Amino acid sequence: MEFDVAIRDDTIKLGQFLKLANLVDTGGEAKELLASGQVTVNGDVDTRRGRSLHTGDVVGVADTRVTVTAAEDDDDYFDEATANDGFDPEKWKNV
Repeated sequence: MEFDVAIRDDTIKLGQFLKLANLVDTGGEAKELLASGQVTVNGDVDTRRGRSLHTGDVVGVADTRVTVTAAEDDDDYFDEATANDGFDPEKWKNV
């Protein structure tokens, strides 16, 4: 599976990105996944939670590849806190 995840700032830490992209649920899971050598960045295994990712970097876990992209505006930014809240913008569009 391949998909993109937009970030607001110029960089994001690898551990944070794993959570943002929903590849893990917690920071502890990210730490374990990284320590076990199951995460790649641009094709190379990386075990550093604090590694800075930039636009264009590709993070891999198992068969999943996620490309870091820049948010063009606030609407493009993926917000983990509200991603699965069931909000339907079409329902509220004309209210």
